Amino acid sequence: MNTPKKLIYIAPLLIILHLFNLNGYAMGDSDKPEERSEKSATVTGQVVDAEEGDPVPYINVIIEETTVGTITDEQGWFAIDNAPPGSIRLIVKGMEYETAYAEFEAEPGESVEITIEVRHTGVELEEVVLTSSPTASGFRYQSDFSLMGEDLARQSEVSLGEMLEGRPGVTMRSMGSAPSRPVIRGMDGDRVLVLQDGERMGDIAETAADHSISMDPLSASRVEVVKGPASLLYGSSALGGVINMYTRDIPEDWDKGATGTVSLQGATMNNMGSGFGRYTYGGESRAITGRFSYRNTGNITTPEGELPGTHIDHLDAAMGFGIERESVSGGISLSANHQTYGLPEELDDPYEEVEVRQQRYGLQGRFSFEREGFFDKAQLRFNGTHLSQEEVEIETIDGVTDEFIELSHDKSHISSTLTLQHKPVGIFDRGAVGLNLHGHTLDIGGEEAYTPGEERVNLGLFTFQEIPLSQLFRLQAGLRMDANHVSAMPNHLFPDISKTRNVVNFTGSVGINFRPSDNIEIGGQFARSHRNPLVEELFADGPHLGAGTYELGDPGLQDEIGHGADIFISWQRENFHLELTGFVNYFENYIIFEPTGDIDPGSELPIFEYLDDEARFYGSEFSMRMKPVEGLTLDLGMDYVNARRTTGEREYLPFIPPFRINSEIEYDYGKGWVGAKVRHAATQDRVAPHEEITEGYTLLGLQAGYRINKRDNHSIILRVDNVLDTSYRDHLSRVEDRHYVMPGRDFRLVYRWVF
Repeated sequence: MNTPKKLIYIAPLLIILHLFNLNGYAMGDSDKPEERSEKSATVTGQVVDAEEGDPVPYINVIIEETTVGTITDEQGWFAIDNAPPGSIRLIVKGMEYETAYAEFEAEPGESVEITIEVRHTGVELEEVVLTSSPTASGFRYQSDFSLMGEDLARQSEVSLGEMLEGRPGVTMRSMGSAPSRPVIRGMDGDRVLVLQDGERMGDIAETAADHSISMDPLSASRVEVVKGPASLLYGSSALGGVINMYTRDIPEDWDKGATGTVSLQGATMNNMGSGFGRYTYGGESRAITGRFSYRNTGNITTPEGELPGTHIDHLDAAMGFGIERESVSGGISLSANHQTYGLPEELDDPYEEVEVRQQRYGLQGRFSFEREGFFDKAQLRFNGTHLSQEEVEIETIDGVTDEFIELSHDKSHISSTLTLQHKPVGIFDRGAVGLNLHGHTLDIGGEEAYTPGEERVNLGLFTFQEIPLSQLFRLQAGLRMDANHVSAMPNHLFPDISKTRNVVNFTGSVGINFRPSDNIEIGGQFARSHRNPLVEELFADGPHLGAGTYELGDPGLQDEIGHGADIFISWQRENFHLELTGFVNYFENYIIFEPTGDIDPGSELPIFEYLDDEARFYGSEFSMRMKPVEGLTLDLGMDYVNARRTTGEREYLPFIPPFRINSEIEYDYGKGWVGAKVRHAATQDRVAPHEEITEGYTLLGLQAGYRINKRDNHSIILRVDNVLDTSYRDHLSRVEDRHYVMPGRDFRLVYRWVF
């Protein structure tokens, strides 16, 4: 067994043992009570809905005239352990709730527990995206959003890419439903990190258009999207942004007894049937949970006929165990994912088809610690996975079927992060320092293994700090250093390769948050990013059957270096919210995957090559929400990206989304809702050499829902997409034969039960 594979099994255990020692506890003393500080008070409690009595999750709780505060967890609980003694006035505010206040006296070294009621208004005031900050301060420095609960059920799709498509700044790379993946501001691949509970998933979805995310979106209880450079916390390659899928596979802040969710879905466009169930049973200090989802679809139906090779069979399951004690909480989970899906290749040959068969198994852990001292909170996360994937060519001649494994991937992966939070000191508010480790071994085989394998280990150190300059103005600053080692692994097509690459990366960011009034928030981030080339970009040389391309890499590619700015302004009144974002990014050695216009004579596939050049991205996003009368909501969103080289003839970059407008109207009458949406995409004629122009299109969608009982435990959602059965082509579609269009009219029915 080589060193990276040993690392997967040993590293999490070593870090856990070290963390226990770091916090001053022996293994048997995890229940030891803390000694409270004599200079500060502790305030704990729960925020609940004034009418229903339900807990209110993810709402801001701040001590007035200070920067001390937190947000509630999924069950509405909060804790502020560094409250100044004396008279305290808590301010509680968050999206769709009226601001509430609580006043009380706090003695030094004592604990106060309170319950605060907030009244639901239906007005969106503020949203906290935890992925943006390890301290969950609630202050925004770049554009972000999240989906959870009923909103997540309304957006439910076969894949994560389809689910987020249409949000300002987010499009999808598609090749059928299964391998569709989010694209943020025109950036794809590993420039957009898709995380599971804050850690890398260990699949290969970022490497090619025919590879899928190895997790069903039904398994996510919350999805957070951070747009723009987010390399500080998650790795230096996150130039486009981060998408974090929270699963609750490790129980956290559970209710006593049994709770859970059941969801059933059906769709006509691809004859889809799917189901999801989660069950959690919680006690005083322990809980267990399990989830299971299954999805089966036929081929996609378009207005011009069926798109072959787009069927899916997907099974996803997990079970987990959690503990919660006075100073230690966390747990572990085991997961399994089995997925088989077709690829729309060999479309001109009815006797051949291509299928991907994928299995991924994972061990995930999360442990949080609290203690006295300067570093008073710590969290350890780890995710170890093993993935195997085969791309199979299936030939049927005279009733006899033969299968050939053209390409196989075998990957062992570890991703782990240790974060230490410290108390406010000097000019700094609560901040964090951290250590991040991720690495993998990737064996590549098969008859058409067009790249060698790879061993990669990355060790990162980072710090995240916030500086409150006044009640109105706040700074965020961070720095990250990554030591990266990559070595190519030989296989039968690259038997003599022995290339290695060792790089030390430095990335950093400075952010601002300015709130001149209760209605206006301005945020900005200026960042330097760094990305190391992938093994495909360096060494590819051969046909990639699943993607329908012949790929040529370049061992001489340099590391990508990016410098960018992301600025937004948010204006909010009682029934009105407007947000405008602008961004610009300049890259040295930007790696481009570009068609050459030539056809490989052996495979008859179009040749694509990896090359680098200086490039610039700029664009903007706009969103507006109005509530002119009770229950009626009007939404408008727009996004635009312009990306081109800055040298020579300043050619446009390939696979850049067109200008888009999204509008939506919805009336919610309490027991249910009805709505309609219109999406328009302009003609994309800003294309790279040898890239085809895509005509513009307009789509109409309808949706209605009904909440069966007062507490919304049961709900039914009916959605109709592409109502007019419009025939259109998406510019980011990677289906080789451009004569095939996107999905046609689709009726989708969702049932959801929360207990």
